[in-house]
Amino acid sequence: MSRFRVTQTRSVIGTQQRHRGTLRALGLRRIGQTVEHDDSPQLRGMLRLVASMVSVQELHNDD
Repeated sequence: MSRFRVTQTRSVIGTQQRHRGTLRALGLRRIGQTVEHDDSPQLRGMLRLVASMVSVQELHNDD
């Protein structure tokens, strides 16, 4: 299963409450913070919603 490394790149100031909640659900609280998540359809939907505020890097397993 692949994983994603998600980094917040833009501020939440002036954004919709829905976008702020999505970033919080992803575990992001400040610019430059990075978290890793397992791939899932729910995660991809969340990333699509806040795509303008985060950078996403796919991590591959070398199993």
